[in-house]
Amino acid sequence: MKGMSTILTLLAMSAVAGLVYAIRRSRSRSNRLLSAAARREKHAPKTVEVPTRIASSPRADKSEQLPGESENTASVQKAGKVVVESSSRQVDELSSKEREEYELRDQARDENIQSLRLIVQDLFDDDFETDGSENIESKQQEEASSIELRKQWIQHNEEPLNEHASFVEQEKIGSGIKVIEATDKENEDMEQRLLREGAKSGEVQISLAWDDYNDLDLHLFCPSGERIYFNNRTSECGGELDVDMNVRPTSDNAVENIVWINEAPLGQYKVGVHFYKHHNRDQTTPKCAFRLRLTIHGEVRNYSGNITHGQAMQMVTSFTLNDKNNSLSQ
Repeated sequence: MKGMSTILTLLAMSAVAGLVYAIRRSRSRSNRLLSAAARREKHAPKTVEVPTRIASSPRADKSEQLPGESENTASVQKAGKVVVESSSRQVDELSSKEREEYELRDQARDENIQSLRLIVQDLFDDDFETDGSENIESKQQEEASSIELRKQWIQHNEEPLNEHASFVEQEKIGSGIKVIEATDKENEDMEQRLLREGAKSGEVQISLAWDDYNDLDLHLFCPSGERIYFNNRTSECGGELDVDMNVRPTSDNAVENIVWINEAPLGQYKVGVHFYKHHNRDQTTPKCAFRLRLTIHGEVRNYSGNITHGQAMQMVTSFTLNDKNNSLSQ
């Protein structure tokens, strides 16, 4: 009897231990899910009331094409999926009335970024040598210090930054960005920059390059609403900003890169470029030319544009990943 009692006691203890483990595991999973949801919410542009003069009209019918969406949508079947590159129309393609409406929206965005005091001027000293006169450790310390200052600035301005991102996300027209045929030299240059910085490649890849010491930033609005940028480098939906350059003016042939190594989620993506800081260096002006390369399942499209310090974040283009069994929601 004593042996039976001991066995029953052990079984009861095992059952209790199993129940406690199951409860803890369930709570841990719930906490992870809540954390992921909170993270997506934190880095999603916050909805703000936009003046009616720049608001987009609601879409009554999914088959109706909105202003700013390309009439010539290219689709390519890849691995059981249709990859849809629905490039935004650009300013130069608009009618005079559409152009006037766009300029009102663009003016409102510029006024918004100024009213929110989001234009970085003297966040840190630009007295930073890049001619090899400083040792590597000193440069790394300078870079770490700059990154920390930028983090502090972002934390202080997180709410207005998200508000401004909401203004930009609503735009459906690119700001005069040109779709270009990149030359072999330009393609090789982009590849060399990415290789130099150890950039990853994958099913979806967006790469930004420019040729001076300014600090441009790549922003990607994901289908979930989350935004990938320097303050949210790894998204809950699998995207990653793995290269971010010129927090300090370290390079005059900079590159940034956002990538999904594996499958990216279905839905619409919007690509933005922001002129974060003008570095006062030789031959580096407050106006910066850039090139952007979009690669989706091996299909490549190249863009070029200009952005001026003090401007709002500029919408470059959009693209949609859609299941081949469903039609594109225009």
